[in-house]
Amino acid sequence: MARRGRLRIYLGAAPGVGKTYAMLSEAHRRAERGADLVVALVEHHDRPRTQVLLHGLEQVPRREIRYRDGVFTEMDTDAVLRRRPSVALVDELAHTNVPGSRNEKRWQDIDELLDAGIDVVSTVNIQHLESLGDVVEAITGVRQRETVPDEVVRRADQIELVDMAPEALRRRMAHGNIYAPDKVDAALSHYFRPGNLTALRELALLWTADRVDAYLRRYRSEHGIRSTWYARERIVVGLTGGPEGSTLIRRAARMAAKSSGSEILAVYISRADGLTSASPRELAAQRTLVEQLGGTFHHVLGDDIPHALLDFARGVNANQIVLGSSRRKSWQYVFGPGVGATVARESGSDIDVHIVTHDEVARGRGLPAARGARLGRSRTVSGWVIGVAGPPLLAAVLTAPAAGAGFASDILLFLSVTVLAALVGGLYPGLTSAAVGSLLLNYYFARPLHRWTIADADNVVAIVVFFAIAVAVATVVDHSARRTQQAARLRAESETLTLLADSVLRGDDTLDALLARARETFGMETAALLERDTERRTWSCVRSVSRVPGARPVNVPEDADADVPVGDHAMLALSGRVLPAEDHRVLTAFAAHAAAILDRERLKNEAGRAHKLAEGNRIRTALLAAVSHDLRTPLAAIKASVSSLRSDDVAWSEEDRADLLESIEQGADRLDQLVGNLLDASRLQTGTVEPLIRDIDLDEVVPRALGGVPEAGVELDIPESLPFVAADPGLLERAVANVVENAAKYSPRELPVLVRASALGERVELRVVDRGPGVPDSDKNRIFEPFQRYGDTPRGNGVGLGLAVARGFAEAMGGTLDAEDTPGGGLTMVLTLPAAGGAQQGPDVPPDATEERTAHAPGARGR
Repeated sequence: MARRGRLRIYLGAAPGVGKTYAMLSEAHRRAERGADLVVALVEHHDRPRTQVLLHGLEQVPRREIRYRDGVFTEMDTDAVLRRRPSVALVDELAHTNVPGSRNEKRWQDIDELLDAGIDVVSTVNIQHLESLGDVVEAITGVRQRETVPDEVVRRADQIELVDMAPEALRRRMAHGNIYAPDKVDAALSHYFRPGNLTALRELALLWTADRVDAYLRRYRSEHGIRSTWYARERIVVGLTGGPEGSTLIRRAARMAAKSSGSEILAVYISRADGLTSASPRELAAQRTLVEQLGGTFHHVLGDDIPHALLDFARGVNANQIVLGSSRRKSWQYVFGPGVGATVARESGSDIDVHIVTHDEVARGRGLPAARGARLGRSRTVSGWVIGVAGPPLLAAVLTAPAAGAGFASDILLFLSVTVLAALVGGLYPGLTSAAVGSLLLNYYFARPLHRWTIADADNVVAIVVFFAIAVAVATVVDHSARRTQQAARLRAESETLTLLADSVLRGDDTLDALLARARETFGMETAALLERDTERRTWSCVRSVSRVPGARPVNVPEDADADVPVGDHAMLALSGRVLPAEDHRVLTAFAAHAAAILDRERLKNEAGRAHKLAEGNRIRTALLAAVSHDLRTPLAAIKASVSSLRSDDVAWSEEDRADLLESIEQGADRLDQLVGNLLDASRLQTGTVEPLIRDIDLDEVVPRALGGVPEAGVELDIPESLPFVAADPGLLERAVANVVENAAKYSPRELPVLVRASALGERVELRVVDRGPGVPDSDKNRIFEPFQRYGDTPRGNGVGLGLAVARGFAEAMGGTLDAEDTPGGGLTMVLTLPAAGGAQQGPDVPPDATEERTAHAPGARGR
């Protein structure tokens, strides 16, 4: 099998730190050493110093791909595979390829090169890692559209961080070494702010540190290194499940706060046999606490607790262990020195052990919790029947004249009955069977017969040994049977809690579904969530489910067969049968989940009401502003023109009268448009828009929608081969008119608005392209909200409803209306409608590809 190539990645904290420069410098060093190296693809972004480093390196010609109206270039993977160098340079790992390329993403192209045995050197910025998308967006306000899975980067054989101080990077930007001069000011005041760069730098450093730490753990494991290496402060907190755990966790957190980058790892070690005095409630609370403090919780099995704790600490390369002072009483030290003393003695010189005092010192640990499994009534009765009646029946069979078994065989047969009684009914039926069997062996089978005395000493020993073995076997069999029952029960509990936790994480459970699951899990007749009125101190049923439809639910906790509190003022109540004590642990988990769902539903309802009130207030405020300003302006112009015409003091010429009448007509048209948009917005708000969908030709509707803009201000491009669309002609005309008029407001007068249509599979796109100032990504969705006007309108006025109405009409017809950046500057509105007839799906270029490759399109302007 061919050797897989090695991947080396230069990881940067931000654009411009010098990833490509570092990669090309590495390429020259390898070339000087005689490596067979080619440049498969490098993006120099017109940076002179980067372009200089490309000189002297063999470059594989790029592959040209025609898409839509442009020609784009991508890495020619086939050509690189045919050339088969030992090393290939491939820039921008997270890049999305143009449709029609060999693979969708560039990292997939790199995978093919690696599979062919070619070593690859690549670059990527920290903001392009998929897992950090939300974090980067929160820091910079920009959502990264081109991402690469973290696992792809983690699989790299080498990762080198290319770092630069924020101040130095901003100086490089100011000197024009990264972006063109006309982009520098905007970049420095937005993405390249010092705070943004510092946060991104910290992200890159932490991510790289985790990668280095993972490599260190693997190296230590492969080389069997057990001693601690002080690479990072790691504090292990040993928990017993007792109440002192919270004190230990907080103490460890204070210790970790003194050293930047410290980790807290809380570990609870339970014995493999399941015997423990840990409180599940305490452990759950401590787990929550350690996670809130930024640590992690671990559950480890081990019979030797001190050694298991030390093995865990050395396995995670910890250098400190925090333990609590023993809760054992003084006399209990007779049985051993205790966990703390043993860990301190065995830890060696590489791990510091801290013994922390607490309020529970020397108060005793208490007895292990009773965890015996119930065998069931039928099995218990059967066991007693076998234990009491089995030995006499066996004695009757063995004393029959036909029976000729010896004394040793008799003992084995009675022992079998004892084992059977213990296996079916548990310990006490087994012990009873052993006692009865011993007496029967003495009376019927040991000489002298039919007397309670035994003449032969060997028989005495045999009967005593029989009884001892019978008791031991009965104990072991009972223990195994109960452990089997316990394991089955705990497995069922674990599965139930896992499903419950999964629904909590997904957040998709409803209160009715949870109550139904609780009723089914415990086999109850009804399940209800009760809530108490704190003022009247009465209970009311919030929600209930029942096995039989119409069954009366529980209305007060006193009527329930099982109940558990849900918060301070609610109760989860079930009826049908009395639950055993061990079921209450799982029922408590259901109650906690019910409380979370109830709070989530109420918060959601309150948020919905608040949003509606805020939306209503905003719309009312905006409507009042519109009425007070935008509607009064055309009314004032109409009134002034009418007053002038009616005035007898001035003799108006025919030309003046025509101008005044034209002013009245323009004001009335503006009023009609404003009122129409207000009515349309009202219809959309109330959901009364009912489109009449039919097959129409865009070439018939779009020209009519352009009547509100000058003919020279719009360039129309609708192919005759374009398929019909399924839409409402009236709604479509209004939507297109609003979008085109909005574009005309912002586009320079010398650059007409381009209205272009194209077919993409089962949909048709109508693109309205302007060359105005454009809109930042963070505001692209806001411009579609009612009464929103981005910036200052250069020409014309309005109430900010045009785009909101256009998107509402588009969605009512089953389409979409979105905003994209225009290559070279400006904004492009993309109206997508379903095609009538369903053509074959054509290629679709990713939004990122449009922005990054416009420089290669014919006639495109550089950005």
